[in-house]
This record gives sequence, structure tokens and C-alpha cells, in this order.
Amino acid sequence: MRRVVIIGAGAAGTMAAIFAARAGAHTLLLERTRDGGRKILISGGGRCNVLPSKLDERRFVTDSSPNTLRKIVRSWPLPDQIRFFEDEVGIRLEEEVESAKLFPASHKARDVRDGLLALARRSGVEVRMDTLVTSLEPDGAEWVIGVGGAESLRADAVIVATGGLSVPNTGSDGAGLSMLRSMGHTMHPTYAALTPVTAAPGTFSELSGISLRVSLTATSPARQATASGGFLFTHHGYSGPSVLNVSHVTVRARAEEDATGAADIQVQWTGHDEPAWNALLQSGGTRQVSSVVRHELPDRLADVLMAQARVEPTRKLSELTRDERRRLVEVLVRGALPWNGDEGYKKAEVTGGGVALSEVDPRTMESRRAPGLFLCGEVLDAFGPIGGYNFLWAWVTGRAAGSAAGMTRAGTTVRS
Repeated sequence: MRRVVIIGAGAAGTMAAIFAARAGAHTLLLERTRDGGRKILISGGGRCNVLPSKLDERRFVTDSSPNTLRKIVRSWPLPDQIRFFEDEVGIRLEEEVESAKLFPASHKARDVRDGLLALARRSGVEVRMDTLVTSLEPDGAEWVIGVGGAESLRADAVIVATGGLSVPNTGSDGAGLSMLRSMGHTMHPTYAALTPVTAAPGTFSELSGISLRVSLTATSPARQATASGGFLFTHHGYSGPSVLNVSHVTVRARAEEDATGAADIQVQWTGHDEPAWNALLQSGGTRQVSSVVRHELPDRLADVLMAQARVEPTRKLSELTRDERRRLVEVLVRGALPWNGDEGYKKAEVTGGGVALSEVDPRTMESRRAPGLFLCGEVLDAFGPIGGYNFLWAWVTGRAAGSAAGMTRAGTTVRS
């Protein structure tokens, strides 16, 4: 029987184990922590956003070929993944319509982690927790896996699903990335992605705790990202889905330019565009400017923005000059969001960069550098926005790697 070892019992690794076992392989899943799947447990505020309810492939970020990424994502269509979780894992999914996210009906992330591990065991997977992999070496047609405090293991195929560098307190330490780099894989620079952005004390310092929906555009000399959604002022800067989804632009700008502020963040504070705000502010009458702006925004934020625009809150609409109106609309529609850094891997949802997608066969996730070695999940150069995209990437790549690794190759000898 073909022997497959999976390193890492997170989202991608557990999925890979299920499909390797279903393909007929003797499957061993190794996990360095005592329980595995810790990122599943903390995701979605403890609810686990299993999948997006709608998929837009263009929202993935990669320095590799977008065409290769599309091939990988399309290998397991979203409706089929939903059926898998509901029919085979036994977890009914519910859509949060406003955010287009799918959560377990129980709203318990633990149900997702435990359900996947239970399905893996029912499929015949042997699971070993508290097992640290110390080395990985090819030996002819086999692989030798060094394990701390135990004898080395031998396998016909190995799947690396060790995750990246994000949220290190869940067990992510980048060991898998280092291992793959040492084997000669082409690596795109890694960076913290989907992480909160920090700001020096200043204009918005007193607004901590205020949340609203905004549209952000982050622009650097090399790239641009736009996102709409929740925004939160924090004690250190800004967070919320809209911020996380553009943060990779600022993170990479700092790393590449070695200069804080190498990227600009522009914010549209409401759903009103320039013509809409002009219409509101040109309506005339004796109403004060503050009454119009505060109707659309939290009071404290409205006051700060009017001060930025140098417009007196008590000024009547009928008295607004053209220049005052222009300044205020500019701040409301194309306001500058000052920043000076980010929360890094400690708070990052995922790791950007990693093994170039050209280094794997997009149908099987097998390494083009090392036959019998398969890669999936966060070690690969791709990530998506908040909203289930990164779990989708884990499920798709894990399934492809497990299915392919578990199959006996034509022309090879089946070992017992």
C-alpha cells in the first residue's frame, strides 16, 4: 500500500489527509501542536468563515501566474465544496448575506476543526499530535522524515501543509517554508498579509472604538488595492476587513522601499461619491454643515473631518463658499489616511508570498523540483481577501495534493 505522510494538521493538511486516504493510501497526519487546526479555531471571531458564498478569482493576490492560480481554484468548484462540508463533514452552512460569507450553522469554529479531523479518522487516517518534524530528505523513490524523539519515518509521498508565519502563537513558525527553500524551490518574498495598519499619534488618535463602512484605496509605486467594508479605529491605528484587505500594499511598500509612507491610503468615508456630496452641501437653507455631515457619519469622526477641511461646523449651507465645499468634499471622498506601520505577523491573517506556483503542477500540487513531494495551503504564493477565500485555497490545494499523493503511480511497485 502506498504510504503518504502529511506534515501539518491545519485546514489544508487535514483536507489533504482525507483525500489521500480515500485514494487508497496508508495515510499518516503529523502535527507539532497537541490539537491542530488552531487557525480554524480563531477564525471568524471563533465562528470560522468556512467559505465565501460567491467567488471572485480576481481577488486573490499572487506574484505568480494568475492563470495558474485560476486553474488551481477551479479544480474544485465552490458548490462542490459546500456539498462536501454539508454532506460529508456533516456541517450545515449558513450565509451571512451582508458579507457573502458562509459559517457553520452552529457558529462554532470547533465544529469545523473537529468535524474535519473526525472525517479524516473515519477515512482511515492515522493522526499523531505533538510530533515535531525535524528533517525531510529524499532517498531514492522514497522520503525519509525525521521526527523529534522518535525513529525516522519513510513514505512514498510527503505533503507539506505547514502553513506560513502568521499568528505564530498558533504554532506557525515558517519551518516548512525554510525546508522548501533549502530544497531549491523558487520563493517569492514572504510578508504579513491581512494585518492591521498602525498610525502615529495625530488626527484620528481620539477615535478608538469607532467603526463604520468605508472604501479604501492603497497605492504604492508597484501596486494598488481597493476594498470596501468594515473599518475600525483602534488604539494603534486601523483594522477591519477593508483595512486588512489593502494592508499588503503598505506592508510591501515599507519592505521594498525601506521608507515609511512609501504607499498612500485614500479613504471614501461614506457611500456618497463627489456628485452626491456636492448635491447635499449645495442644497442651501439654514441647516448647519455639521447636521449634514453628522447625519452620514459618527459625530466624533464628522467633527474631525470638518476640522481637516477647515470648515466651521456651525456654518450654514447657504453660506458655504465654493472653496469650503470643495475642501470638505475632498476630505469626505478622497481623504488621506495617515499610517506609519503595521501589526506584522502577530496579527496577520495569512502569509503573503511563498513557493512560486510555477514550482508545482497545478493539477496535483506535486513539486516540479522533487517528485513525490506535494505542497498545499499557505506555503504557496497566493492569498485572498477576508471572507473565506483563504480557507477555500486551503481546501482546494489540500484536496488536489491528497488525491494525487494517495494514488499509486503507473509503472510503480505497490509496497506493502
